[in-house]
Amino acid sequence: MSPAETLLDDALAAARGTDVPAAERALDRLVVGDGAAVDAALLARLSRAVGRLWPRGWQPVDVDRLATRRLTARGARLLRDTLAAQRRALPAPVPAWFDEQLTDLDARWDADAGWLDRRADGDRITALRDAVDALVLVESLPPIAVLRPPPGAPAVPLAAVPPTGSRMLDRVRALLAKAESSGYPAEAEAFTAKAQELMARHSIDAALLAATAERPDRPGGMRLGADAPYAAAKALLIQEVAAANRCESVWSDDLGFATVLGFPADLAAVELLHTSLLVQATAAMLRGRGERSGRGKGGGRRTKGYDESFLNAFALRIGERLRAASTAAAEEHADDRLLPVLAARSDAVRERADQLFPGTTRHRLQVRDTEGWSSGTTAADRASLDAGPRPTPRPLRGPR
Repeated sequence: MSPAETLLDDALAAARGTDVPAAERALDRLVVGDGAAVDAALLARLSRAVGRLWPRGWQPVDVDRLATRRLTARGARLLRDTLAAQRRALPAPVPAWFDEQLTDLDARWDADAGWLDRRADGDRITALRDAVDALVLVESLPPIAVLRPPPGAPAVPLAAVPPTGSRMLDRVRALLAKAESSGYPAEAEAFTAKAQELMARHSIDAALLAATAERPDRPGGMRLGADAPYAAAKALLIQEVAAANRCESVWSDDLGFATVLGFPADLAAVELLHTSLLVQATAAMLRGRGERSGRGKGGGRRTKGYDESFLNAFALRIGERLRAASTAAAEEHADDRLLPVLAARSDAVRERADQLFPGTTRHRLQVRDTEGWSSGTTAADRASLDAGPRPTPRPLRGPR
């Protein structure tokens, strides 16, 4: 082991511990070491650590999502660029989706020599600390579900989200944009319901078409972030939207994301609708919080309880409305093959979920603020002529 690698090992061991002065001393020794050798050792170890993630289920977007939340902005940038550096060592074949993710992340690489100094903005000490923290993070990541064949693995026909240029998806995006920008709750709900109806019809057509294909689709998956604050409520919204579109969702609270499993058209619906509904729910929650504060009920724990209850109630009621729209679309489709086809696809998704997550547990919701619950239900229900009974809290599914 070279002197630079020894210094790096010492810095990593200290960074993983709880002795802050010891970590700073180890970092100081790294700073005064041979700069070129230290940079080379850092890059080599980061690249090896990143390369070990791909067969363990991680994708570039997953790594970047977690890095953005747990590291400094510079640390996340360093790790993002390291993904581009590590790409050179990947065994063929490298799937197109992998390179597309790197492009979307703007991960780029110029040359190995002096790579850290070029990203240090004149502050090498802080850059080294950020790089060490990035390495600690990457080396600590556990295996997760493999949703796509990693680089170097044989390609298999897993489902993928439909192309973003679809005319139908463009129509859905336009409806959701109108919902997000509308200042009238009933109008926003109407736009969202119409978007769900379009997606449900598209999913039905895709299911019937796939049923006659020589090589039918298989369930695939994607991951959606569920970050603090109120991560559990955001994960519940993902679950409700997923269930309305015949998908399964499993929340990994320690990693801050939910894994959604389903068929291509259904995954596209979940991604689009969840993103828009989260925007709408947050806006409605802030309006409700402002009204509550005006009545002298805001602040502190009470506000947190209100917000969480609001988002939980919003998610559950929106889930009911989306499922109603999907059911209506199915009932309008006069085809005797439809119900057996949809049932078979639902069974396939559940089977895939059981394979990838055999040890899931369930978390029951708690209503901490009745006013927040009532307001959240109303915000999700104003466009409905028949609100129906208050939904019963359902458990969140998460890995054991």
